[in-house]
Amino acid sequence: MFATAIRYIGKKPKPKMKPIELKTPPEQTQTITRVIFDILKEHGPLTIADTWEHVQEVGLKGLNSKRHMKIVMRWMRERQKLRQICNHVGPTKQFLYTTWFTKPDIVKQARPVSDPSRPKS
Repeated sequence: MFATAIRYIGKKPKPKMKPIELKTPPEQTQTITRVIFDILKEHGPLTIADTWEHVQEVGLKGLNSKRHMKIVMRWMRERQKLRQICNHVGPTKQFLYTTWFTKPDIVKQARPVSDPSRPKS
């Protein structure tokens, strides 16, 4: 019990995250967020990689990189413009972004069911 107390006291608390402040001008931020919101609204729940592909197809000039897009999407999530859902299938997780107004149509892969005709070995 003494060792458990020492371990508990020795842990550092998780640092508080401060709100994200975007460094782009407000007009450019509005354009970027509108495009990302429209892409997610039109194409349903998407991963970061799929969203980046759609943004590149659109040819948005305000986004410099995928990292910049992820920061903008995190900022949008803070402001409750987007939500993140987790598609947990087996040992893997897939995080999808969607708007608050779309119902997530996540197709879960069926887990393999043991075949009763096959003998167990």
